[in-house]
Amino acid sequence: MTNYRGYFFLGDGVCIFQGFAVNYFGLVSLCTLALLAYERYNVVCRPQAGFKLTMRRSRLGLLFVWSFCLFWAVAPLLGWSSYGPEGVQTSCSLGWEERSWSNYSYLILYTLLCFIGPVIVIIYCYTKVLGSMRKLNRSVELQGGRASVEENERAVRTVFFMISAFFVCWLPYTALSVVVVAAPGVRIPPLVATMPMYFAKTSPIYNPLIYFLSNKQFRDAALEVLSCGRYIPRGPVSSSGLAMTTPVNRRNAAEHPGRGAGKGTLNRVLPL
Repeated sequence: MTNYRGYFFLGDGVCIFQGFAVNYFGLVSLCTLALLAYERYNVVCRPQAGFKLTMRRSRLGLLFVWSFCLFWAVAPLLGWSSYGPEGVQTSCSLGWEERSWSNYSYLILYTLLCFIGPVIVIIYCYTKVLGSMRKLNRSVELQGGRASVEENERAVRTVFFMISAFFVCWLPYTALSVVVVAAPGVRIPPLVATMPMYFAKTSPIYNPLIYFLSNKQFRDAALEVLSCGRYIPRGPVSSSGLAMTTPVNRRNAAEHPGRGAGKGTLNRVLPL
C-alpha cells in the first residue's frame, strides 16, 4: 500500500514498529544460521567433547540468540541510532542517513558483531565440517566401507547455496552502512539506498527453501507439519544432512555393519 501511495502514510508509530520488526527478525534469522553452523561443528568435528543437541541446549542457544538480537533492535528505540523512513520513503528501517556520532558508533558495532562475526563463524564451521566429512569418508574407504560421495556432494552444494544466499541478502546492506560511516559526505540516491533493505528483508525466506529442496528429512517433516499429520513419508530416509552420530560412531558402524541394523531411522539429523 505504501509503495502504491508513494510514501509511508501509516504514521510514525507504525514506521518505528516496522523498522524494529525488520531489524529484529532479520538479525534473528542471521544469527540462527551462525548458531546452527556452530552446533554442526561441535557435533561433527568435536565428538570427543561429548556435545549432544539436547532440547535444553537448543533452548539455551535460541534464548541467547533472541536476547542478543533484542538488544540491537531495542537500542535505536532508546536513542542509540533510530528508526525512520528509508530510501524512497515507502518503508522503514534503521536511520542509515542520520549523520551523527551516535549513529556511526551503532553502525560500526552493528556491522562488526551482527554481520562480520556471524560470517566468520559460518565460514569457519562449515569449512571444518566439510573437511571432517572428507576425512571420515577416506577412513571408511580404508576400512573397506563405502564412502558417502553423493551425500558429501549434496552437503557441499547446500552449504554453497546457503552462504551465497547469506551474502546476497546481507552484503549490500552491510556495504551501505560502511559507506555511510566511511564517507559521511556521500549522497546516496534513494533507490540505491532502498534496494539493500529489500534484499535483507527477504533473507528469512531462502534458507527454508534451500533446506526443503535439498534435504529429504527436513522436507518430509515440513510436509507432515503443513498437512497436519496427513502426509506420510515414503521411501528410505535420506541422510542428506549431517548425522548426529559422531565420526567415532560411524567408524564403529563401518567396522561392525550388523550392530546398528534396524536403528537407522532413529538417527537424528541436522539438515545441511
